[in-house]
Amino acid sequence: MKKLLLIALLFAQASFAQRTILHCGKLIDTKQMQVLTEMSIIIEGNKITDVQKGYIAATANDKVIDLKNRTVMPGLIDCHVHMDHETNPDRTLRFSQNEADIAFGSIQYAKITLMSGFTTVRDVGGSVNIAIRNAINKGLIPGPRIFTSGKALSSTGGHGDPTNGLREDLMHIPELNADVVNGVDECRKAVRQRYKDGADLIKIASTGGVLSLEKDGAGAQFTEEEIRAIVLTAKDYGMKVAAHAHGAEGIKRAVRAGVASIEHGTYVDDEAIELMKKMGTYHVPTIIAGKSVADSAKKPGYFPDVIAGKAIAVGSVIQDAFAKTYKAGVKIAFGTDAGVYAHGKNWMEFVYMNEAGMPAIECIKAATVSAADLLGNTSIGSIEKGKLADVVAVEGDPLQDLKLMGKMKFVMKAGTVYKNE
Repeated sequence: MKKLLLIALLFAQASFAQRTILHCGKLIDTKQMQVLTEMSIIIEGNKITDVQKGYIAATANDKVIDLKNRTVMPGLIDCHVHMDHETNPDRTLRFSQNEADIAFGSIQYAKITLMSGFTTVRDVGGSVNIAIRNAINKGLIPGPRIFTSGKALSSTGGHGDPTNGLREDLMHIPELNADVVNGVDECRKAVRQRYKDGADLIKIASTGGVLSLEKDGAGAQFTEEEIRAIVLTAKDYGMKVAAHAHGAEGIKRAVRAGVASIEHGTYVDDEAIELMKKMGTYHVPTIIAGKSVADSAKKPGYFPDVIAGKAIAVGSVIQDAFAKTYKAGVKIAFGTDAGVYAHGKNWMEFVYMNEAGMPAIECIKAATVSAADLLGNTSIGSIEKGKLADVVAVEGDPLQDLKLMGKMKFVMKAGTVYKNE
């Protein structure tokens, strides 16, 4: 009898487990592209159990959070960040910091990102990002949900080759060349190593880049055969491939080979745009990164001359490249290259996308529904029954003023409130 009573008591407690109810003045439905008013979001544990019209009454056991004077939306997703560093003119830092130093710096970047309303990010290259992801998942530090590529892959002399600009004896240190691959076999092996390391996706540099000591920031740097080997091997291991690509030829090779996304896409041409539409390839624009490095390049001594010239050139056209792909109907996912500029300013990308012709609600969709689709994650990106309870809110109407996205008032990730002003 005592056992039966105990079971009944436990069942009763489970039946009346505390719910959290969010009373939302406005709710942006990022799937149906509409704004709903006077809505309630019901949350149990880390998931949304219901979304109802009106401000539903609470029971004695419920926790109610009043967001009646806020505009509520799904937790934001940034599909291009580097959580392990932040822009700095001192290029010797990479030789004076151990991985532990980098990791401790990453802790603050992760917290800043989460408090800015970005509950999920895709980290596309760094030395400690897998460890940071794991620490966040274990609850050791606050931060966004991270999907990471681990270290990016580059060809010899390419954008991700860390020995660019070093003296000759340093260029051949094996540890510095661990992420440099050439030929199909090396490409396949590198993908398998990323899988072994715990990466969630693969990042490659299919063209030159800006913040590397190479003279050409746009030329193709992998063959199409090499990229295809990377894509097919990644697919075997359940991973997608993101391709850093500025120049048109490198973009086209990557798209034809089957990458999931083109990062930056600065010099995209009409042929590349048609290929992206045909293949369903996402464009992750990173407009803020182009503008940021161009601004930094104008400061005397901030960058070496070889970088400064590329930065100014890219910064002047990257927003126009986004305008072209968006207006042509290419799929767009929000991404900023955080780390190239100061973490926490990710929201400025919304303003730049809007300036280039994307309506405000579509900008927010790019950072929620579309970004989740690129990640291949169906548990985030919208506020619906069964989704993870990632919810953020701002004061005022961001559809009228996207600068409000930089004044995040409420942040909930997986049912836990991290900010409520």
